[in-house]
Amino acid sequence: MITFGVVADSRVQRAGSGMRNRRVNRWSVLVLLCFSLLLIAVDATVLHIAVPALTAALEPTSVELLWIIDVYSLVVAPLLITFGTLGDRYGRRRLVLAGYAVFGVASACAAAAGTPGLLIAARAALGVGGAMIMPATLSIIREVFTDRRERAFALGVWSAVAAGGAAVGPLVGGLLVEHAWWGAVFLINVPILLVLLPAAARLLPESRGGGQQGHGWDAPSAALSVLGILALAFGLKETGSGELLGPLPGLAIFLCGVGLLVWFVRRQRRLAYPLLDVELFRRRGFSTGVAAVLLAVFALVGLELMLAQYLQLVLGESPLGAAVRMLPLMIAAIAGGLAAAHLLRRLGLRATMGGGLALTALSLAPTLAWGTENHPVLLALCFAGIGFGVEVALLAASDTIMASAPESRAGGAAAIEETAYELGAGLGIAVLGTVTTVVYAPGVRSVDGVPSAATEQARQSLAAAAHVAEEIGGMAGHVLLRTAREAFVGALHSTVLVSIALLGLTAVATAVLVPRRPPDDDPS
Repeated sequence: MITFGVVADSRVQRAGSGMRNRRVNRWSVLVLLCFSLLLIAVDATVLHIAVPALTAALEPTSVELLWIIDVYSLVVAPLLITFGTLGDRYGRRRLVLAGYAVFGVASACAAAAGTPGLLIAARAALGVGGAMIMPATLSIIREVFTDRRERAFALGVWSAVAAGGAAVGPLVGGLLVEHAWWGAVFLINVPILLVLLPAAARLLPESRGGGQQGHGWDAPSAALSVLGILALAFGLKETGSGELLGPLPGLAIFLCGVGLLVWFVRRQRRLAYPLLDVELFRRRGFSTGVAAVLLAVFALVGLELMLAQYLQLVLGESPLGAAVRMLPLMIAAIAGGLAAAHLLRRLGLRATMGGGLALTALSLAPTLAWGTENHPVLLALCFAGIGFGVEVALLAASDTIMASAPESRAGGAAAIEETAYELGAGLGIAVLGTVTTVVYAPGVRSVDGVPSAATEQARQSLAAAAHVAEEIGGMAGHVLLRTAREAFVGALHSTVLVSIALLGLTAVATAVLVPRRPPDDDPS
């Protein structure tokens, strides 16, 4: 049973209606912040179903398509801690209001974008707005809910919204693309934010982090983290495709990104008040938990994108039909979140986390035998296994992370976990998308009656091939699309193999490195 802080005390009698109003405001603040978080979480995955329609409208190259989808998470990840620190210094309410404005303007610009470059820029701006809002929502909830039981409930709702938003993103995208156009997945944010902005200005209390007031904000650390992650992703994509600069310059940029991140880590170790508490990674359970979060989300988001295209462009489902076919994944993820706490108590950290990762890997294995034929029942079972396994592993990993960090450093541990989640989403699309591009392009063979320029365009992505085949029409278009579908299935098998290998290695590492039960509180 949920209680709302009603205490049998004479102070309640004296407070009268004022206390009741504060209670209403408290829960109103929670609803407001959860709607805000829902927008941010949905935007990370809402484009997965919209890829074919978006490709037909803007005709992006394979690398441009990857940037359109993953630049959001790649920008959010390094900026979460930066804006969390700025909110502590200058006020979280102010940061949330500014984040709403940035998110709303960027959403309108994304909906109106007429070129891939403009859409990428708008998605990056959406990432900036999302990073301004997300850490402040959690901090405000922790400050507004002073009762421990209420706070636990509020944080549970916050976590469920964060996980549920990413899960329902494809369904929202399918509904909007089916009944409107691809830009509607962004435009829908604008009227919602027009309601949220004045409500937030009225309801949200001003909030600052008292312990951070005297600490300087380290701008170079923020720049190193953002530039390092973006260089890493750009170099990886360019090494795989050579689209703009070629493979060798791409490799150089990738190594430059690695160097920037190494510089960032070394800088954090020297600072009295670092942006990121890298010393936490010395703890074996903490490092393994963060790796499990990153790789579980890596596999889920990256494969969700590929499987959404598989459903639409290989099996011929409509956007809404593809979203409905992915419902078992969403339902199983919710069930996994509800069951994970019970499994943790019965099986312990090691078995729950390792078992969740292993279940995800095993659920992916049947897809290696699929071609262009339909497997409706087996596909639903695979989606259910993936969703349940990932969510169980994520909750166990989160428990491991927080149990491995001393109470005095819990805030830094939570910030690292949130960053790992977003980074896993961005890198999952970048890495698995690059693998798909590298394997897919050579598999699209030349077809009689199809101009070489059209064949080159078809090699950019399966969505581009479907668009070209529709324009050409006739037997030549049919053969081109069939060839592209077969090439995509081969590329999907490659991404699944990469995911199974990474998940399997992490499950083994979990069995070796993670304690069966949470460690005793460490005061250090």
